[in-house]
Amino acid sequence: MSIKQKLGLIAGNGKFPFLVLDAAKAQGFDIIVAAIKEEISPEIESRGAAAVHWFSLGELSRLIDTFKKEGVTRAIMAGQVKHKQIFSSIRPDWRLAKLLLSLGTRNTDSLLGAVAKVLGDEGIVLENSTALLEPLLAKAGVLTKRAPTEQEKKNIEYGRAVAHNLAQYDIGQTVVIAETACVAVEAMEGTDATIERAGQIMTSLDAEASTLSRALTVVKIAKPNQDMRFDVPVVGVKTIETMQKAGATSLALNAGKCLFLDGNDVIAAADKAQICIIAG
Repeated sequence: MSIKQKLGLIAGNGKFPFLVLDAAKAQGFDIIVAAIKEEISPEIESRGAAAVHWFSLGELSRLIDTFKKEGVTRAIMAGQVKHKQIFSSIRPDWRLAKLLLSLGTRNTDSLLGAVAKVLGDEGIVLENSTALLEPLLAKAGVLTKRAPTEQEKKNIEYGRAVAHNLAQYDIGQTVVIAETACVAVEAMEGTDATIERAGQIMTSLDAEASTLSRALTVVKIAKPNQDMRFDVPVVGVKTIETMQKAGATSLALNAGKCLFLDGNDVIAAADKAQICIIAG
């Protein structure tokens, strides 16, 4: 009888870790879950993993020790870990504290990249988070029934330029545009909160005096040198619902580097809301 290969899963919030767990099980892996208790739903306990171990965000040493005891040499990091959590109530252990002190900048890339290096030094290789989920990555082209209007195309072109410059500093990956004016940019708050804030800004404008259309365009891109091991751009049905409430009519993504958490349901929800999605 063949022995199943083990795969570690460092599970943050949202649907992403559940998708990875299901895909890995389907491919015959024994999954050892490191569940981040500040982030992941308790439902992870009932999804058929070989083992689930609960950790606080600050317990890097215990994570490494647990993976070693379980015989894990490969792992995937999936699901958001709120950036602000790391610098708020989390008590880092000695290893994480040392790592934080060593960082020149405390953005997502530098922090998670340093964690990945520590894991690698301990014999645990961090794999691309989308390695088992290729079918869920956005394909190139117009993905919805409706193509972008001329104004939406202008918004997308301008938004991509703004977002590219934003992303190279690892500040955020999303910008919201109205008539080639930047309404909101993402920082630590996350994509949905950025879209909501853009909607609130537009609502606060004097409708009679404003020269801006209420129709918003959301542009979400990968970083110029996106590390597919972590912090991969994701959108789901909730993103579409948030856009609809905020008055956004179009969404632009990077093909092959943005994950649809709900698969084709994202496209169906966009079509129902008359929202255009384009990837390029």
